[in-house]
Amino acid sequence: MNDRAIAAEFTGTALLVFFGVGAAAVAGPLIGPIGIALVFGLVLLALAYSLGPVSGAHLNPAVTFGLLLAGRIGPRTAVRYAVAQCAGGVVGAGVLYVLVSAIPGFSVHGAFGTNGWGSRSAVGINGAGAFLAEAVLTMLLVLVVLGVTRRNAAPGAGGAAIGLTLSALVLVGLPLTGCGVNPARSLGPAVFAGGAALSQLWLFLVAPLVGGALAAGVDRLIHPVPRVTTVVAGRDAVAAGAGAV
Repeated sequence: MNDRAIAAEFTGTALLVFFGVGAAAVAGPLIGPIGIALVFGLVLLALAYSLGPVSGAHLNPAVTFGLLLAGRIGPRTAVRYAVAQCAGGVVGAGVLYVLVSAIPGFSVHGAFGTNGWGSRSAVGINGAGAFLAEAVLTMLLVLVVLGVTRRNAAPGAGGAAIGLTLSALVLVGLPLTGCGVNPARSLGPAVFAGGAALSQLWLFLVAPLVGGALAAGVDRLIHPVPRVTTVVAGRDAVAAGAGAV
């Protein structure tokens, strides 16, 4: 692993948050849930192919955690990736905050594309339900990443599979919790929205990590053969296109 990989994770996560959260917070009333889902998925797809050869394009601490537990990356790499992703999420949301501040009458307080449950959920899901939803949704995302980045996976298909999976998850998760499935994506806008978005943030940091751990466990059951870490350009990494939300 080198500094280019860390820069790629930081930049990619910032861009994912800027465009994805921007679609949810600003363009949502115009493009609807299908449009929001497409923005998240298509941006992730593009980043997976463009940044995958550099860092693996995790762009999500839950994905990094799952890959760590699956034996695909080392602990030092995982920690550095997670820090870069969370910092990128905050910076991406910060740039979006500056942009929306130029929109007359736009308020970020308590909203701003953040995640939540109870009164902050479109269907009023409670905390336990929100935790379960985030864990299961993230589990599917990480399981897909683990599957499409195996050495025997179809070459070149990883980014498309992961991007389409994220779009599907956003469609399902939006009315439930706003669809976090990525601690960095949830952290960034919550920092600027404040209020209930911050008080409920813990769930959207913990539940996706639980989902990532579950995915790693399921992957080991399905593929019990021991893996070796793939080393690319002197760093621990998964195959190109291993991105996630």
